[in-house]
Amino acid sequence: MPESVLDIQSADSRRRPEPEPVPLDVLYEDECIIALNKPAGIVVHPTYRNTSGTLLNGLLWRLRGREGAQPGIVTRLDKDTSGLVLVALSSTIHATVQKSMAAIRKEYLAVVHGTPEPARGTIALSLARDAGDRRRVVVTDGGAPCETRYEALDTPVRPGWSLVRCELVTGRTHQIRVHLAASGWPVVGDVVYGRADAEIKRQALHAWRVALPHPVTGERVSVEAPLPADFRALLPQNLTL
Repeated sequence: MPESVLDIQSADSRRRPEPEPVPLDVLYEDECIIALNKPAGIVVHPTYRNTSGTLLNGLLWRLRGREGAQPGIVTRLDKDTSGLVLVALSSTIHATVQKSMAAIRKEYLAVVHGTPEPARGTIALSLARDAGDRRRVVVTDGGAPCETRYEALDTPVRPGWSLVRCELVTGRTHQIRVHLAASGWPVVGDVVYGRADAEIKRQALHAWRVALPHPVTGERVSVEAPLPADFRALLPQNLTL
């Protein structure tokens, strides 16, 4: 179902999100879609715990003069994951993009503990909400099939760490974080599926690139989100990706 402005409401208040002048880092925008670079610590859309100050509130402010605009989130991110969020600007465009999800390429960068072996491959583990803690996701045979492709990049990081590029084949909640942790390579700074780290105050996971067929023209649109300062501080200063 499209996650439109009408759908995303507080479970308690059932109020429509209000436009707010939340700063937005716009990477791409046309009449159909907009791609934003979300900082870590910002929530994508209102929840019962975060009723304002979200990316969606800022979008509503930016689009308040555009007739018929009804933003629908296409790619979601956890609060403490940085990077690309893709948004359709009408319910019709959202539906079109959803139909082409198999053609959308979503790449992430993660700094992990350990050295992935083999250096590239596919993690296919079924995931479901933890029955004892609904905030967590666990690997279980009865869960939804999930698939993550990964590649350890030949980039020196800190001793005992690796820089990994991940590509989502499916897109479940916490998928990359759980898949990497279950494989023995938890994301640095991930206090839910790994451990805290003094080098970074959140999980070192960044939604790096998105490529998709344009919902109207069909032409390939590729967008890249630059690495934020806290993530780049974990990498060599002269690193070029």
